[in-house]
Amino acid sequence: MLPGVGFSELLVLALAALIIVGPKDLPLMMRKVGQMVGKGRAMAREFQAAFEDIARQSELEELRKEIEDLKRTNMMTEAQADLANMEGEINSAVMKKTMAEEKAAAEAGAAKADKPASETAEATADTASPEAPAPKSKDDAA
Repeated sequence: MLPGVGFSELLVLALAALIIVGPKDLPLMMRKVGQMVGKGRAMAREFQAAFEDIARQSELEELRKEIEDLKRTNMMTEAQADLANMEGEINSAVMKKTMAEEKAAAEAGAAKADKPASETAEATADTASPEAPAPKSKDDAA
């Protein structure tokens, strides 16, 4: 109940009220005190509800801000995903072109390799100079 007030103190207060107010008006006074306490509690509940309402509105405002931030973040994520997809498409197109060029070069090289050995030897002999003999060993080349 009240801090520092025990049963004996309450008994003394009740006797003082009985003596001061009198037994006839004591029930009426207790009723008025009860009504005032009830009004005080109602005002305290209303005050507390107002604070809770303000807190709830503050939380709702924070939630709205978070939702807006998430929407912005989601848009950024979608844009990044679109850019990554476009980059992948460009890379795959470049890789296909590079692979086609390498394949064409390999086929051209294979076509040269398919020529008879005599033609290749003649072409090599034609390009070599007759004045410089080919080295026979590593020591001759140095």
